[in-house]
Amino acid sequence: MPRYEYRCRACGTTFELSRPMAESAAPASCPSGHDDTVKLLSTVAVGGSARGAQAPAPSGGAGAGGGGCCGGGCCG
Repeated sequence: MPRYEYRCRACGTTFELSRPMAESAAPASCPSGHDDTVKLLSTVAVGGSARGAQAPAPSGGAGAGGGGCCGGGCCG
C-alpha cells in the first residue's frame, strides 16, 4: 500500500499515511486532530549497483544497425 506524506498547516507537523491509491486525494487529519492539511510531493531516491548486470546486446549481431531515434535507418 502506498505511503503519502502530509503537512498540517495549523501546527506544521509532517506525517505519513498508508492508504490505497484510490484514497490518495481524500482529506487527512494530522495526529493532533487538525483538518487543514496538504499532501506533499514526495521524492524517491534509488541507489545501488547492479554487479555483473549488462545491457542486452542488440539483435541482428554486429553491424546490424543501431536503433536509437530512427532504428539506424537514417543515422549515419
